[in-house]
Amino acid sequence: MIIRVILADDHPVVRDGIKSIVDRRGTNIEIIGEVSNGKELLEMAKENPADVYVIDITMPILNGLETTKRLIKMEPRSKVIILSIHDSRIFVEKALESGAKGYVLKEDTTEDVIHAIQEVYSGRFFLSPGVSKFVVHGFLGKIHGYKRYKKIVNITKREREILQLIAEGFTNKEIASKLKRSLNTVHVHRNNIMQKLDIHKQADLIRFAIKEGISKL
Repeated sequence: MIIRVILADDHPVVRDGIKSIVDRRGTNIEIIGEVSNGKELLEMAKENPADVYVIDITMPILNGLETTKRLIKMEPRSKVIILSIHDSRIFVEKALESGAKGYVLKEDTTEDVIHAIQEVYSGRFFLSPGVSKFVVHGFLGKIHGYKRYKKIVNITKREREILQLIAEGFTNKEIASKLKRSLNTVHVHRNNIMQKLDIHKQADLIRFAIKEGISKL
């Protein structure tokens, strides 16, 4: 049985590295597609769904966590592995909350990447050795410190997109053009975001987006 995989990472070097690993090992894994952001992945998944999706956590346009949520909403049986440079507990928790079944660090060995794809395809979880210690601490149970992050729950899908673009340095006019919305609509969304988060300075908004994994670091 061939395991069909789609890669999503905005760094071609990372995608090439994973493809090289798969080719050298000669396993039953086939890379059927590669994209550089979440929107491209969702479009590709509609046309040609994969068995496993390997998704970078920090991508432009649509980050890995939001992409995972939308992918699973679109196709609940989707199996996702989050690829990340972050070995902190909060990122692992958020990856699992989004519906991912695997979390692999970019510094992991080739064996770990291959093993992760095979394990997740088989219906099991896979966590990088560098973050598996968090399981022992019980983060698969009740998420510790949930109240610290409850503010983000009230943010809509469109507001998440706009928050990410704000944090990436786009002006309101550029955001309006990119999302094909009026400038006034962007202003309204921006004000709603600040009100919901109780954040009133651009610098604080950017820090929040980075802390929550919404923005590319």
